[in-house]
Amino acid sequence: MTSELFDIAGKRAVVTGGGSGIGTMIAAGFVEAGASVIIASRKEDSLKEVTEELSQKGDCSYIVADLSTEEGCRGLGAAVAARWDSLDILVNNAGANWGAPLAEQDTKSWHRVLDVNVEGVFHTTKFLLPLLQAAGTAEEPARIINIGSVDGIQVPGFETYAYSASKAAVHQLTRHLAKHLAPAITVNAIAPGPFQSRMMRATIEAAGEERMAGMMPLKRIGRPDDMAGPAIFLSSRAGSFLTGAIIPVDGGIATTR
Repeated sequence: MTSELFDIAGKRAVVTGGGSGIGTMIAAGFVEAGASVIIASRKEDSLKEVTEELSQKGDCSYIVADLSTEEGCRGLGAAVAARWDSLDILVNNAGANWGAPLAEQDTKSWHRVLDVNVEGVFHTTKFLLPLLQAAGTAEEPARIINIGSVDGIQVPGFETYAYSASKAAVHQLTRHLAKHLAPAITVNAIAPGPFQSRMMRATIEAAGEERMAGMMPLKRIGRPDDMAGPAIFLSSRAGSFLTGAIIPVDGGIATTR
């Protein structure tokens, strides 16, 4: 019974931003759990490297896509549809960050973040929706998992205005989509805290890993299985009655302050 609850073997998943960081953590967890996974991002070198590694454990392939534009998202949707006739799981993880003093913020840097973090999530979902609808039923919904951030729940210490605003927007977009796509598709968000990823590297280095870990109730930075676990839960029978939820995976930062 327990093994069936968390079983995702044979499911098809797309993970955007899968060539590094949290996207790779989730893709690896899916592949090891028996799902077929397509990872997508702009950087083919990273995608090739991750695909070669994960293909030793299961079914993984990649698609190069720039998800900062509507056309890039449309292209990803078409490329996935050329391979699969249905899609069980979409993980909207591709993202960007930018930090600078308020006086140095400009339109270009603001849009650099929001184009990927908010519009990219929306348009990717829109263009992959027919495949998700083909897979999902009220009894066994297809799943959308958006990657938000603890910085969309609380005010961050760094001047990453566009990033925190974009992640708060992702959380609200998650709730809005959850209402309209039910019952055949669930939509939830994971809000990570500090993990060892390319996006977080500068922040962790600036704060100091030991110091940052010391401020967290669980006293450590997130590990790959800490991210794969919630994603597998949300994608499995165990998570089929959740929708519109924002789940902090942050070592207790947001929930204990």
